[in-house]
Parts: sequence; structure tokens; C-alpha cells
Amino acid sequence: MAGGAGTRFWPLSRRARPKQLLPIASERTMLQDTVARIAPLVPPARIVVVTGHEHAAAVRQQLPLLPARNILVEPIGRNTAPCIALAAEWIHRQEPDSAMAVLPADHAIRNPAGFRRTVRRAFAVAEQANALVTLGVLPTRPETGYGYIKTGVAADRGRPQLSWVAEFREKPDARRARRLVASGRYLWNAGIFVWRTAVIRAALERHLPALAAAVAKLTARWPRSGGSIRLAAYRQLPSVSIDVGVMEPAAAAPAHGTRVAVVAADFGWSDVGSWAALAELWGHDGAGNAVRGNAVLVDTTATTVYGDKRLVALLGVHDLVVVDTPDALLICPAARAQEVRAVVAKLERQGQRRLL
Repeated sequence: MAGGAGTRFWPLSRRARPKQLLPIASERTMLQDTVARIAPLVPPARIVVVTGHEHAAAVRQQLPLLPARNILVEPIGRNTAPCIALAAEWIHRQEPDSAMAVLPADHAIRNPAGFRRTVRRAFAVAEQANALVTLGVLPTRPETGYGYIKTGVAADRGRPQLSWVAEFREKPDARRARRLVASGRYLWNAGIFVWRTAVIRAALERHLPALAAAVAKLTARWPRSGGSIRLAAYRQLPSVSIDVGVMEPAAAAPAHGTRVAVVAADFGWSDVGSWAALAELWGHDGAGNAVRGNAVLVDTTATTVYGDKRLVALLGVHDLVVVDTPDALLICPAARAQEVRAVVAKLERQGQRRLL
């Protein structure tokens, strides 16, 4: 999944070139990192990317080995359930008895080999148990920026990392996050899924019947028509996440449909949800600063700095995020880095579209 505007990474991330198309976490773009990470398991001909129409050209340029027909272009963003429904339909029409992994294109993973081992386990569960499988990351702190998965009974006594999902929890406040982590029964929800295409299509029909019917009609001429999608028809689809629309109700009523399993793992995962989160990926100096670009720091601690071209000089500051680009400068407390989208919203209200 390579859609989204990446507003929390403004001013570097813009609508025309969002976070997933930028080399934020490494020398490659996040999209390129995602494809490279899975490449030892899945050849380019079997990788499908769903993206927005404004980003399709950049995706094709960044992934020249992918067949052009494997890039499905949404005419308008409608959240993750329609996006996943499209990809599942495309794959199922070409190979009905197949399984698929759903990977966001804007995550960072420090241990790619460990990630691939976990994905292999998830594929085995999805194919053997006909389950909807999600990956849960062992929490290292009481994080308020992630959703949580409560583990239930073991799904396989021979594989202690595999459980049936008891419930999904939305992003908690700090007090609740501490309680969830202390219980030892909760994992971070990574938003990574594995399932057979027939199973997710059936789950969509059960939990989001209007969406499933609309997507079936919208894609009736696939693959003869390529992956073409009409704007007027797509605009009518409900905007709903796969978590809210399918995973949560499926986990809540396992006796009435497909069960939901979670594979617990620790492969150095981050959803890179804010500038402050990048400090963990870039590494810190002795004063806790994380720097990318041309910067001089004096008597400065616990600060994340990105300098595009100009020298950024900081003196006597603490716990900030500073991002300098040719046409915009962001300065905010690190604790409020997730709120940067509020700046983008205000710029939009002011009509400053060139800065978006």
C-alpha cells in the first residue's frame, strides 16, 4: 500500500511527494525499501502496488522492475479496506488459489531477515488454517501512537508466538498504554496482514457487503481492462480502514466467520509516525541528538534535525524537532511532533496550496 499524503512529515513530505516516496529512513525511498525487503520471498512479477493517481508516475519510476499492470491506481483515496479489496481482487482474478501479504510502504524494519521469517510463518498459518493473520510486534514501551492487539488462546501449541486474537484496541492514552504493556498480553498492531485471497474476499463480503459488491462490479472487466478504475464509481465506495471494517468485527465474533490470528514478532519495526520517531532510526550522538544533513549543534540535547541544503545551527536548545527545506522551516517540541498535520491543515485553510 503506497497511498497517503504523509502530512506528519511536512515540510519535507508534500502531496506530490509523500513520505513513502522519500529516502527518509535510508538511502532508498521507503517504497523501495519495502519492495527490497520482501524481494527474497516474492519476485517483482508477483508484487502489486496500490497508489494514488498523483503518485503513480513516481512509483513506476522508483520500481522499474515491476510490470506496469501491477501498479493499481486509485483515482481517490478511500482508506485501507477499498485499497486491499482492489489488490485482493486483482490477485484472485489471475490466480484464484493464492495467498497475499499486505505491507504498508512507509514502515522501517531493522531486521529484514527476521521480518521475512515472520512473514513465512504467517503465510503457513493463513494457508493451513484459512485465517486472517496479522503481525503483532512485541512492545518495548507504552506507546500511545500505535494500536494494540490482545492475544487470546494459543492457536498452535507447537508455535508459542502464534495466538488467536482476543481483541483490537485503538490508540490508548499514556495511562492505558502503560497498563496494556504491563499486562504482557498485548502487542503493537503493525498493520501488516497475510491471508488467502479467497478468505479476505469472503470476510469483506461478510463484514463490508456494500464495499465487496461495489468492488466486484467495479472490477468486473479485470484483467482484460488492466487495472483501470473509474473515478465516479470509486468515489461511491465507503472510506473505511481494514481494521475497523473487517479485523475488529472478525475477531469479536470468531464463531460466525473467519478467525483472526496474530504472529508475535520482534524485527525492529517502526511505522515512522513522526519526525521524533526518526531519531531511533538515524541514531543519536552522545547528547541524544539525531541529525541528517548540514547542522552544527552547540549545547543542544535530545533534538532531531533535518537540513536540506542550508546550514542549520542550534544553540542551547533541548528536545526539539527542526526541519529545514528550501521553502519552509518547521520547529516544534519533540513531544508534539505527531501534531504537525495541524500545520498542514491550517495552510490548507489559508489557501497556501504551493506549500502542501
